[in-house]
Amino acid sequence: MALSNSVSAFCRKYARDMADGTVAVFAGAGLSAPAGFVNWKSLLAPFANELDLDIERESEHLVRFAQFSLNHKMGNRAHLNEALISAFPSMTSPSLNHEILARLPIKTFWTTNYDKLLEKALEGARKNTDVKHVDSQLPTTKPKRDAVVYKMHGDAEHPNEAVLTRDDYESYGHKRMGFVNALVGDLTGKTFLFIGFSFTDPNLDHVLSQLRLRYQNAQREHFCLMKVPHRDSFKSEEDFVYAKARHRHFVADLKRYNVTALEIDDFEQITEVLLTIEKHYRRRLVFVSGSASNFDPWGETAVNGFFRDLGSILIDNQFQIVSGFGLGVGNSLISGAIEKAYANRNINLDNFLQVRPFPRDIADPKERAAIWERYRKELLSLPGIALFFLGNKEVEGRIVPADGVRKEFEIAVSQGVVTLPVGATGSMAAELSAEMLASSDNLSPALVESLNALQTPVDNLHVLLQPIIDAIKTIANE
Repeated sequence: MALSNSVSAFCRKYARDMADGTVAVFAGAGLSAPAGFVNWKSLLAPFANELDLDIERESEHLVRFAQFSLNHKMGNRAHLNEALISAFPSMTSPSLNHEILARLPIKTFWTTNYDKLLEKALEGARKNTDVKHVDSQLPTTKPKRDAVVYKMHGDAEHPNEAVLTRDDYESYGHKRMGFVNALVGDLTGKTFLFIGFSFTDPNLDHVLSQLRLRYQNAQREHFCLMKVPHRDSFKSEEDFVYAKARHRHFVADLKRYNVTALEIDDFEQITEVLLTIEKHYRRRLVFVSGSASNFDPWGETAVNGFFRDLGSILIDNQFQIVSGFGLGVGNSLISGAIEKAYANRNINLDNFLQVRPFPRDIADPKERAAIWERYRKELLSLPGIALFFLGNKEVEGRIVPADGVRKEFEIAVSQGVVTLPVGATGSMAAELSAEMLASSDNLSPALVESLNALQTPVDNLHVLLQPIIDAIKTIANE
């Protein structure tokens, strides 16, 4: 089912905020459930019989149920610790949702989950992750960290410190005051997306109440993904009507904390939401591929001027450039971007330019080819749009199409990047453009129109600049 207009609009906004570094994610149990982890009810169910209680009837009071079980064991929580360890096996793999979140440039994660799925996904994305599960870790910052994960209820590998019982919740503000203060700070300065979270946690309720009292009508807006009730989930029409009414009041009550509910039809749509956010974010990143040993018919000076102006206009239109510093192309492109950034003091160059020159000084041809293949794949995992220009090189005194540009094109296509060869620049770019137009059935009408507009040879390369920017903007907003 398609995302609603309000959810789609949120995805665009969140992607923009993410590019500015002002977002955070709060992950609840619902995020880990697809990976096979048990929920609270399943975790505590084995102890129901000895308490003469029904776990289903206690499902809305599970913290109290855990306290009953602790009381029954005379304050010995060994059974709860053992259940926690066995319920969260260390080898379980992250879900697709975890992997998408890890790919995104999100630097702050909060979770009430005990598992290690977020950490594993971030490590899999080659990110240096700083994990905090007790207050004593908060004053220390891991050097060169890419993301921090606050596990406010503890970690499954340290069950004796995990927040499980009513005693733990009641003492939270005293024993974990550092987490409370850190969460207040992040909720004040970042836009949160709550995923798989039911808003029944008393510690978060306390923090949100503090913020509401402190800022009144000036609270920062946050968002949560929330499934709407469906008739087939309830035994009777009466239960369904009641659930809809309760849902309506719950959504309205969240507005007191300036939390906007983003309604989805089923939990599978969480993946669609995250992929849409990723798409919008990546389409602000433009990979520029190209190489040239021959600059005919325009001449090297004209080609350099074109790429310098292209770098400038991309930055001016808020696109981030990703480049492998192609021979005869990269230097001018980067120079134009840097000139624009330095001319505008409001532009932070780090937010608009990612340059990763190819490691050329590798003697062994096979090793060089293998490393370049991996390098290209990593480079093209970043952008959502890829431009292709020129693409020629000199081999034994002859000018031939550059196979490296074709390889980058093929990798881009395999990784879901929207490709736009500028055929008017000739060489490999012209070949790629012709191939796409010859099999255009699966291309969007806007992309076909752009390919046609950028295919005709020109005497002055600069006339291509505006059509290129118009095409990128159209693709970015699709």
